[in-house]
Amino acid sequence: MSTQKLVNQVIIRNEQFIETAEQLKPELYESIVKPSSIVDIKADPEVIHGWRSEVVAPASSLADNEYQKNDSFVLDFGDHQVGYLTINIRPAGSPPDAPLKLKLTIGEMPVEMAEPFENYNGWLSSSWLQEETIFVDVLPAVISLPRRYSFRYVKFDVIDTSPKYRVVFDRVECKAVTSANLNAVEKISHQDPELQRMDEISIKTLADCMQDVFEDGPKRDRRLWLGDLRLQALANYETFRNNELVKRCLYLFAGVPDDKGKVPANVFVAPKLIADDTYLFDYSLFFAASLYDYYFATSDLETLKELWPTAYHQVDLALERLDKNNILKDSSDWWSFIDWEQGLNKQAPSQGVLIYTMKQAIRLAEELNVPERDSLKGRLDEIIEATKTHLWDKEQQFFISGSDRQVSWASQIWMVLAGVLTKEENSKLMKRLLEENPSVGIATPYMYHHLIEALIVSGEKERGIEEMKTYWGGMIQDGADTFWELYDPKNKDFSPYGSHLINSYCHAWSCTPTYLIRKFSL
Repeated sequence: MSTQKLVNQVIIRNEQFIETAEQLKPELYESIVKPSSIVDIKADPEVIHGWRSEVVAPASSLADNEYQKNDSFVLDFGDHQVGYLTINIRPAGSPPDAPLKLKLTIGEMPVEMAEPFENYNGWLSSSWLQEETIFVDVLPAVISLPRRYSFRYVKFDVIDTSPKYRVVFDRVECKAVTSANLNAVEKISHQDPELQRMDEISIKTLADCMQDVFEDGPKRDRRLWLGDLRLQALANYETFRNNELVKRCLYLFAGVPDDKGKVPANVFVAPKLIADDTYLFDYSLFFAASLYDYYFATSDLETLKELWPTAYHQVDLALERLDKNNILKDSSDWWSFIDWEQGLNKQAPSQGVLIYTMKQAIRLAEELNVPERDSLKGRLDEIIEATKTHLWDKEQQFFISGSDRQVSWASQIWMVLAGVLTKEENSKLMKRLLEENPSVGIATPYMYHHLIEALIVSGEKERGIEEMKTYWGGMIQDGADTFWELYDPKNKDFSPYGSHLINSYCHAWSCTPTYLIRKFSL
């Protein structure tokens, strides 16, 4: 063990766990991908964000064109890529008597090629926007860009050459990287072509997020978050079965708890393993849930024994937040994530997460035959009874949350997943939720996943498929080649960060249709 101090934070590093994680670091699969076409980006109010791409020439014709000052073009790689760009450039005309100044704009969506990054005014750092300005002193040249990008489109702006020469781009290619073995996935042939396409895009989304950890998004934030990990791991068990990568991620989290034993919501892995200073109630509990899913996917008893104390401690710490009535204390700070829905009160859905993860922890304790099993069972019964007494509104027939007695989608969904009511009561609750449609709704694919799963476990599989087609099918209709961080069919420009330019259009928590389709035989 060693101690690391950050601002207002003491991390107790478990070097043995960290070394275990390091030994599980995967090799990356590499492939060379070339652009498919040269495209124009056209304004179109009928498509998402108001911009679409239109093919003007095959990419193979690129080497036939000469470019000079103020010329530009956009390459389309035909599908989402994560990797490293290499550009071969040669001069045409007189010998180059000045450097080439070249600007590259790299993006996942047509809007990123159309709307100037200079106009970005969101609250996340603009440095996440992918762009480069390059000066090339000697031509011809092979430019291998050192940064890894997440993209489909690349815009080339020739800022300047000189009046005497032009440039030709002989070859542009991407070395795509992933730790996912695409050949390991069992192909399905679904009788429903929409679900078939959804499965394929989910797998592509997951693969592009699988690097040396399960990243939440390869464009942004490019790190390991516990909430994303839980859903990625579920999808992985049904597809790539890269279970060593899940194990690595669990050990990374267990390697850097704080001085109270709490695991962080996310970690950075470069230049070394660093715990972020963000702690979330639900994400910490999902360490236990992720260990539960891992164990029952792998039967890896040794890992369960090693990580059980960390998992149990997350539950133990969570129980400290209960008041005298066994209801979680609410607060106005960012204490639990649940969803990005504006105005969402987190008390009741977090109570559901607590019950959900306690049941999983009890099951793990039974596997290990440890004494925590009985104490957890006793507390669970008390908490479920308190939840029914204090958070169930008999008049509205909904669970309520916070001092304002808010009725939200998230509260009902998590109480269904937690199994607070009977299956018959859950079915009635989900039907009522869909019929009455409370105004505090769902903002992310992350929460939509839980909606679909709640419908399935309450016996409403067909309605779950219908909702999947509306939501993820809507993304496909709007041009998704990987699934997005955020999607609101009623407000397609929605971003919790102040600008859709900074949104991630390949995001881990959106990859779960493949899990739902395969796990529940949809």
